[in-house]
Amino acid sequence: MLLDVKDLKIHFKVREGWLGKVRGMVRAVDGVNLSMETGETLGLVGESGCGKTTLGRGLLNLVPLTSGTVRFESQDLTTLPPEALRQLRPRMQMIFQDPVSSLNPRMTVESLVTDALLDHKQITPAETRDKARELLAQVGLGMDLLRRFPHELSGGQRQRVSIARALSLNPKLIVCDEPVSALDVSIQAQVLNLLKDLQQQLGLTLLFISHSLGVVRFIAGRVAVMYLGRVVELARSEILFSKPRHPYTKALLQSIPANHPDQRRTYAPLKGDVPNPFTEYTGCSFYERCPERLPQCALEPPVLRAGDKDHHVSCWAVTP
Repeated sequence: MLLDVKDLKIHFKVREGWLGKVRGMVRAVDGVNLSMETGETLGLVGESGCGKTTLGRGLLNLVPLTSGTVRFESQDLTTLPPEALRQLRPRMQMIFQDPVSSLNPRMTVESLVTDALLDHKQITPAETRDKARELLAQVGLGMDLLRRFPHELSGGQRQRVSIARALSLNPKLIVCDEPVSALDVSIQAQVLNLLKDLQQQLGLTLLFISHSLGVVRFIAGRVAVMYLGRVVELARSEILFSKPRHPYTKALLQSIPANHPDQRRTYAPLKGDVPNPFTEYTGCSFYERCPERLPQCALEPPVLRAGDKDHHVSCWAVTP
């Protein structure tokens, strides 16, 4: 097992006033359990604000963790000293959603893709040009881009540079935070195919975060559905899309636009509003919007339980 996450919680204090009085607590990630095998792609989906990006950053220890454990290659990242964590970082990389803000506008493409190698002393300054050419070739970019700056590139080219930068240190795990959401549909397909090819060639493990169910269905072998900081359903992609079990997952899949007018689905939108993120629930956080709720759902939070074919569901109304 490459990655094992147990009861991960990431809470943020919200302060107000000049005294900084704590107004409340946002439970961005509230008790997540996940595991990933080497070479697989796990899709992470959910509404905006459900905690997908925070979870991805938390797995790489880029945000402070409130509690829980994250084990990568059998090493607990939450207890590693800073220097040991720095030595492990080359094996864990991230592709950010917006390449415009994640790429330094004052650095050339050559510098962007080799800066981490120089920082970790894996190459000398004299070797940067050759290594940059090799990395750009891996992601399908030409050598004529080496001296360009990010603002001189198209959106697709910038995201490919971001991918090349993530690949530069030969990682085992890459967290892809909505890497195609800002791209045109045709460019999205090219980048997704590139990621799949790179995964097969290099044996990469991908955590693919997205709000697009169609994109996740194309690239992910397993899919985890998040709602308000918790994973409510986890299953293989073909099973989750053909036989969803959690009411929230069903609502998400019903909202996917049909490909043809004759295939138009009857969509029953969820009732109620998205709960206040400051609220601490004694039961299920989806209770007020759930069409299948039971009295038990308001009293006790459900746990992620395994059912047939390793189909995990967090819902009292669903039998394992």
